Amino acid sequence: MYDVIGDIHGHADELENLLRHLGYNDTPTGFCHPERKVIFLGDFIDRGEHLVQHRRLLEVVMKMVRSEHALAVMGNHEFNALAYHTEHEGEFLRLHTEKNRKQHQAFLNEFEHDPDAKKEVLEFFFELPLWLELDEFRVVHACWCQESIDFLRGLEGSPYLTRDLLVKASTKGSREFTAVETLLKGYEIELPGGVYFQDKDGNRREWMRVQWWKDEAKHLGEVALPFGVDLGQAGQLPIPEGVPRYPKDEKPCFIGHYWQSGEPRTLSVNVACLDYSVAKGGRLMAYRWLGEPELIKEHFCSVR
Repeated sequence: MYDVIGDIHGHADELENLLRHLGYNDTPTGFCHPERKVIFLGDFIDRGEHLVQHRRLLEVVMKMVRSEHALAVMGNHEFNALAYHTEHEGEFLRLHTEKNRKQHQAFLNEFEHDPDAKKEVLEFFFELPLWLELDEFRVVHACWCQESIDFLRGLEGSPYLTRDLLVKASTKGSREFTAVETLLKGYEIELPGGVYFQDKDGNRREWMRVQWWKDEAKHLGEVALPFGVDLGQAGQLPIPEGVPRYPKDEKPCFIGHYWQSGEPRTLSVNVACLDYSVAKGGRLMAYRWLGEPELIKEHFCSVR
């Protein structure tokens, strides 16, 4: 049986408290449970410029994964970190702009002047698959898009990021960029001419991500992200062809990434998001999976 844990963003205290609450014991080989295993949904790092818990958090996660007490997938922040610290043809794949450095500052606080420790962490990030498909359920950071998964599996024969794929996936306009971006950040579509919205940072957005788990939705407004965004009359337009859907008869899928709040709930009968905004004063959330084919809110678990 598994306990699936959402985006942590460097909050080591919250992770250790949650693991203990779930019955995991701190042993020489890491936190472990006699009958259960953790699955982490990625986004271990970043958020909070003055947070200093990344080193401890990553020690906990890396020990659990390498001792097989846990599985984990890559989040977009791990991908961004690899791109930020990887040079190609004389420049870094993720440019060291003020915006990018600020987003990554919490990681840099602890690793910028310790190259050996930073190298070990980045090597661990390369060990994280872009998705997991178990017999009973699926795990991906943001979007289960079968087309993207099939394309990437055809390239590498596995769900793992290589340095070559990192370079191609950091190149806007490439098919690799679109596939990896979809899995780690969500599926994005361009809004009809003249339609835009303001994001949480006040930026004008003419593209939006979609709620791909709403299999029966028919109109653009029903699948718009972020949650609650108003598209005006454009919300009544039909959903474009090619948008990934997740039928209700597919096996359960666990995701993070989407900044939920309030009381935990499933997104559909077979999709659950476990990012409950711990980096914004919310809760670190887990789902205690007991084998059920349809996900239920009673199995969400956190420490208040």
